[in-house]
Amino acid sequence: MRLLAAALLAVSAAPAAVDFTKEVAPVLVRTCLGCHGPDKSLGDLRVDSAAAIRKSVTAGNPDKSPLYLRTLLDPAKAGAMPPGGPPLARTETEALRQWILEGAVWPPGLTLAPAKKAPSNEMETVRRLRERIIAADQDAFESYRRNIPATDVAYEMVPIQGGEFVMGTPDSERGRRKDEGPQRNVRIEPFWMAKREVTWDEYRLFMFPKDPSDELVDAVSRPTRPYVEMSFGMGINGFPAISMTHHAANKYAQWLSARTGHFYRLPTEAEWEYACRAGSATAYSFGDDPSRLGDYAWFEGNSDGKYQKVGTKKPNAWGLHDMHGNVMEWTVDQYIPDFYAKSGTLEWAKSTRPYPHSARGGSWNDQETQCRCGARVGSDPSWKMQDPQLPKSIWYHTDAQWLGFRLVRPRVTPSAEQMDAFWNNGVANE
Repeated sequence: MRLLAAALLAVSAAPAAVDFTKEVAPVLVRTCLGCHGPDKSLGDLRVDSAAAIRKSVTAGNPDKSPLYLRTLLDPAKAGAMPPGGPPLARTETEALRQWILEGAVWPPGLTLAPAKKAPSNEMETVRRLRERIIAADQDAFESYRRNIPATDVAYEMVPIQGGEFVMGTPDSERGRRKDEGPQRNVRIEPFWMAKREVTWDEYRLFMFPKDPSDELVDAVSRPTRPYVEMSFGMGINGFPAISMTHHAANKYAQWLSARTGHFYRLPTEAEWEYACRAGSATAYSFGDDPSRLGDYAWFEGNSDGKYQKVGTKKPNAWGLHDMHGNVMEWTVDQYIPDFYAKSGTLEWAKSTRPYPHSARGGSWNDQETQCRCGARVGSDPSWKMQDPQLPKSIWYHTDAQWLGFRLVRPRVTPSAEQMDAFWNNGVANE
């Protein structure tokens, strides 16, 4: 009985296990990753992964762990961490010490990443970029094919004449949901739209830059390196890029604008639906018969459980491929279920919160009804549920392997303030 009582007393007196995710990781992200992370590794030291941090941590022994010992030094002394202070709070150093004492257990597969901060002179960068765009903006309003500068990767744009159309779906349409109405007449200004969805060939130039060599291009935020193979084995060359966040798609548009000297952005929901319908008023651009969908789209019924190369199905009447199916496509709008009822003009819905944003067109993973012109989907935090990065990445939706995008270019270049509003409409912590 005495031994049992002593054992129970020892257990009750033992400190509670440290929660790495809540107590240790935030300290590393806030105070360490700026100098010892993926973008910079002073002293050849990184603290963003289990393997990297072993150089400075001895599991079970805080007194032999430089990572911990340096946090105890006076901030004015050489070698103190973080250098120059302010020093860590007592609760933070104690959490770090206890975590090491308990074995320095690191969650499997977790990679930490520093939070990205927008440059303070961002608007000045946008203004300079607009000046470059205006100076080069002499294109006739016709189709064009261009290589991304300094690469052999090409993309094609199709002119979409302005006009008026009925946005939304009638009550009688098969598969219709309440968020698709009430129908409204909407006026659309002319724009170019990408003939195909953005491919990995294009998007990987943004993810893994080789030769920026342009200060305006360099000024655009770009993704951290992904922590998994982002095509998930479905294919790279000629296949649609997937799983990027709304913020990442907006930043790709800004990056491409800086590279090419043309203003690109995500389409509004109204522009996207106008282009998808291509003059039709039916459930699909080709009519109401879903049995014909396989001629125009990759969807659940014919995709073999994965996305397919872009542009391999018939285009719609305006020459746009894969508006139905293959990958669902981001629009710039915040998803608001009753937006059609509330908005008299149906201008784009600017973001006021991280989720949801609107995606359109259905995907290789969807049934026919979700591929209709009027079908709408709102983004959700579950799209990055398996994200092992902490804080969760602002660039990748690991669980949205059916999500991509295409860009538009308005015929009239907007003001610098409007350009900035489009490019920064995606909330960064999405």
